Amino acid sequence: MSASDPGPARPDPPTTDHAFLDSLVADSSAGAFVHVDDRFDDRLLYLTRFFGPDRDHAFVYADGTATLCSPTLFDAQARREFAGDEVRVAGETDAGTPEAAAAEVLGDRGVERVLVLEAARHRTVDRLEREGLTVSTVSVDRFDAARRSKAADEIACHRFVQRATRRGMRRAEAVLADATPDGDALLWEGAPLTTERLRREVNAVLASGGIRDAGNTVIGAGPSCADLHFVGEDAIRPDETVLLDVSPRGPHGYYGDFTRTFVPGEVRDWERDAYEAVDAAYGAALDALAGGAGTPGSEVRGAVESTLAEHGFGTGDVEVGMTHGPGHGIGLSLHEAASYDGTLEAGEVVTVEPGVYDPERGGVRLEDVVVVGEDGVERLGDYPRSIRPRPE
Repeated sequence: MSASDPGPARPDPPTTDHAFLDSLVADSSAGAFVHVDDRFDDRLLYLTRFFGPDRDHAFVYADGTATLCSPTLFDAQARREFAGDEVRVAGETDAGTPEAAAAEVLGDRGVERVLVLEAARHRTVDRLEREGLTVSTVSVDRFDAARRSKAADEIACHRFVQRATRRGMRRAEAVLADATPDGDALLWEGAPLTTERLRREVNAVLASGGIRDAGNTVIGAGPSCADLHFVGEDAIRPDETVLLDVSPRGPHGYYGDFTRTFVPGEVRDWERDAYEAVDAAYGAALDALAGGAGTPGSEVRGAVESTLAEHGFGTGDVEVGMTHGPGHGIGLSLHEAASYDGTLEAGEVVTVEPGVYDPERGGVRLEDVVVVGEDGVERLGDYPRSIRPRPE
């Protein structure tokens, strides 16, 4: 796999089956579901597949029909992208708010009671009520449950972005292998190698494949590896861990997530012990997931924690060890609800990411994205796990 490999063709946009809203509406006293927000709201993106502006727009679902109330000047894009039935355009004046446009749609259908998420903004509820609608709420958890199991077209988006993410990691690994120790520094192309220089190399590969880094190329070196979301600049030293957690956003809004840890120079005892512990915990997590759908998330968590304990590392509220869970759901949001606290479902896309950290020494984490199947899991791509970086 070469960093210059353009990879597969861009996947088609996923669709959204809005039928899951029928049960939400039926279980309430409402006659329709309404959601209002802007392009930065992942729930609205799931409902509409519309990459609109940073201005509010409304989604309305009533009588089995999905309608998008688009901002003015974005109607052509809305009709091109909307994964629903109808597009209406809301005006720019206060009378033409998305809520007013939604009320017009509902009036046409004779609906007076609407359902919104319990996390809906106060101004949205207030505007709907001023339009004469009665508003009730549904829990975010019930709504998000519908996003948990991914369809084949969604998984294709994850597969595409994970491939690009591996290409970025391969570039970083090659740079680390090509760098040369110079005392306490690591030199690459005549200058000290830093986390920022390495981040730019990774991000350039992502950009060449049409992937946005989204500010999520986390690279720590030595003690900054214990900062789980380090995006600052730190010197990379030969004999310390270098942790790369690359989580870009790919086509149609789906995220990748991929972590590897390297030591470019001499591998000392703590770094080797930590790596071996995390690698063993990674394998134990995959073994626990081997049963696929129906696997209790507690089994995965227990397998990771017990394996780390066997290697002398604690978990939870500890100074040295693993301070986070075994992974998380992933989709249109980088961190989505996952069933590690319940039972894993077929179609869930989750990360497996054990790690251990010492704020004074460094940190090690290994992470891949897997799809839960009926009788097993599929890793989205294969990439070596090695503490020593490989040359190009």
